[in-house]
Amino acid sequence: MDVDIISETENPMLHRTDVTFELVHEDATPSRLQVRDSLAAKLNKDADEVVIRKLDTKFGMRKTVGQAKVYETDDYAREVEQDHMLERNKIGVDEEADAEEA
Repeated sequence: MDVDIISETENPMLHRTDVTFELVHEDATPSRLQVRDSLAAKLNKDADEVVIRKLDTKFGMRKTVGQAKVYETDDYAREVEQDHMLERNKIGVDEEADAEEA
């Protein structure tokens, strides 16, 4: 899976960078978590600091265009993002599960 950054826009007020990227893949469209991990690796960020907002694959194509928000820290991501986006991207899920068990 090859990730290319199309554009990056700084958003200092929310401590993040809005990223538009293009993804070329061999098989089926990769999962949101696989894309998040690949994008985080390309940007040298922790996976919990990257929130994939949108993935758009045209029918029959092996190319996906996506939008992500890359935060300075995972705390900023938890502060700003909506709960359903955090859940989709599996951010903060482990800590909540540990807290419920204790």
